[in-house]
Amino acid sequence: MGILVTGFRASGIFSGIKQSGKKDLGLLFSEEPATTVGVFTTNKIKAAPVLITREKVKQRCCQAIIVNSGNANACTGTTGLQHANDLCQLVAEQLGISENLVMVSSTGIIGVTLPMDRIENSIPKLAKSLSPLGLSDFAEAIMTTDTFPKIVVKKDKIDGKEVTLCGIAKGSGMVMPHMATLLSFIVTDLAIHADLLEELFREAVNSSFNRISIDGETSTNDMVIMMANSRAGNSNLQKQSSDLKTFKNSLNATFVDLKKLILKDAEGSTKMISIRVKEARSNEEAKKIAYQVANSSLVKTAFFGEDVNWGRIIAAVGKADADIDPEHIDVFFDDLMIVENSTSTGMESRAKDIIKKSEFQVTITLHNGSGMAEVDTTDLTTEYVKINSSYHT
Repeated sequence: MGILVTGFRASGIFSGIKQSGKKDLGLLFSEEPATTVGVFTTNKIKAAPVLITREKVKQRCCQAIIVNSGNANACTGTTGLQHANDLCQLVAEQLGISENLVMVSSTGIIGVTLPMDRIENSIPKLAKSLSPLGLSDFAEAIMTTDTFPKIVVKKDKIDGKEVTLCGIAKGSGMVMPHMATLLSFIVTDLAIHADLLEELFREAVNSSFNRISIDGETSTNDMVIMMANSRAGNSNLQKQSSDLKTFKNSLNATFVDLKKLILKDAEGSTKMISIRVKEARSNEEAKKIAYQVANSSLVKTAFFGEDVNWGRIIAAVGKADADIDPEHIDVFFDDLMIVENSTSTGMESRAKDIIKKSEFQVTITLHNGSGMAEVDTTDLTTEYVKINSSYHT
């Protein structure tokens, strides 16, 4: 059964960008202008589509987004900017809407200009293929090294009306976002004020996508866009509404589920690990330490090798720009304490059974305050090296 979100249509086709022949061009369209919010990469090098879409989102009203995979359209100069603008114009003409209502997004290889002749010839087919059941095709079309499309659907009763929320994401590498991650597109038929949507959206991003790190990298093209087109027919959701908690919980759950799918599909990974830091001097310092451990190649390769090398974890903690007491650090694998006051508890052999699992938690207690943070990561494998050493081909 296909995915339906009232008033949205989508499509995904092969346009000739990818040599593999797989879908590489997607279109997401709201039948009427939708309240739109977004967050974008903080990488100082921003791809042309990021620069353009970031400006359009400021108007908080858009209607369509065209996304290509296989080519990032990044570091392509004025030509890249022109191509991104041309894509918006071509889509607008096909849909009969203003160019100002069309956003653009790209993902793939950096430094290569788009094959605009092939894409331009494909846009009429892309528009004609739009379907209320096309969200799955769209999800396939935005994939790069992903091994499966990532889609999450939630339904709720808001103001007595059925409201649908659908989240789509792509990404399995270059994942360490700051206010954005990879590419993700969230659509809902809910009626909601733009200010409230912005608040809920950013909170959901910060508590999910901004708490994962696969390889410590941040792309030039990362963006998350959300569109709400009001077609469910509910009264405009307000802060004082009794249904606010219901929608907020569904939105947060959508992002968390997408986060888990991204981690599950991390390039070459075999494990998902939650790094939890407790009793730091502040939440911010706890976050710095959690990311330092989550991004440590030595820690991540030890996880892959199922080596209980807790010294690497301690060393990563000490490297972080945070205040610690070096003599009073505890480390747990799940509920098993393997380090107490920075020395071994002799439980390494028992910890072996934990580190063999596909999912487990590492808790680091600093005895230095009340700050807490949690970051989800993966192991670093030989398959990750293989994938990224030949990505350009």
